[in-house]
Amino acid sequence: MKTVPLHPTASGRAPRGAQVHHFTVDVEEYFHASALASVAPMPVWDRLESRVVASTMSLVELLAERGTQGTFFVLGWVAERNPGLVRALAAQGHEVASHGWDHRLITDSKPAEFRESVRRSKAVLESLAGRAVLGFRAPSFSIVRGQEWALDVLLEEGYRYDSSLFPVRRRGYGYAGGAWQPHWLERPAGRLFEVPPATLRGLGASLPAGGGAYFRLLPYGLVRSALLQHERRGAPGTFYIHPWEVDEAQPRLGVSRLTRVRHYGGLERTRPRLRRLLREFRFRTIAETLGAEPRPTHADDPEALASAG
Repeated sequence: MKTVPLHPTASGRAPRGAQVHHFTVDVEEYFHASALASVAPMPVWDRLESRVVASTMSLVELLAERGTQGTFFVLGWVAERNPGLVRALAAQGHEVASHGWDHRLITDSKPAEFRESVRRSKAVLESLAGRAVLGFRAPSFSIVRGQEWALDVLLEEGYRYDSSLFPVRRRGYGYAGGAWQPHWLERPAGRLFEVPPATLRGLGASLPAGGGAYFRLLPYGLVRSALLQHERRGAPGTFYIHPWEVDEAQPRLGVSRLTRVRHYGGLERTRPRLRRLLREFRFRTIAETLGAEPRPTHADDPEALASAG
């Protein structure tokens, strides 16, 4: 699979503060996390308390404090049940992208099932946001080596970019040996823009440092160092977070001690760390970097923001 850097430079360096990064959000309920699948399978989702609207809008408010727009990868399942949330994101100037339909891992999906997921979610999100959906991120970054067929499906379904290939070696996900910077992929179905989550390179290895649990549980300096390293190399870093990671009051489900630490640990640190991150770095949407602002699909709804709830 041939890769082409987005903006190759002679020195690979950019002036401090000149680089603008990507702020991205995977919009899902707290019970959608793959680590909770054993105690919160899909048949019980509609019986669990929904908290995604309030927690997502909390992130929107944090971004608004700094006048920042981000890319929100929204589950189709969430969009169908909370259409006002999607309209509100679009009304605030954020990019709406797809996280698939029901958080099924690509490693657990057949090509026909994946196609239906990305086609269905794209159609619903476009109808609500009034903009073309350009991007996709796989649940749990689950496009791994051997699953590249999913990239061709995305192209065939009209997507322009993907943000699923996490260039790290980790159990459960990771695209070890993948490019660390945004780049073009030459695929049988066409040319796809790939936007990997940020990593920190050192000692010949790539360390995951794009956000999520790494942001909550490990020192803040890990993500900060990764973004600074991206700046020195002249390429944007991609940060990600989930709405439930700012929701300290979310219900606690009965999981193992390790999962409890991974999912609930450090929730109280997320909000202050996000404020610091947004003060120290500049962010924008992935569509802006790609240079392809989503085009309108129907008239914008001026009442969208008020209908988020």
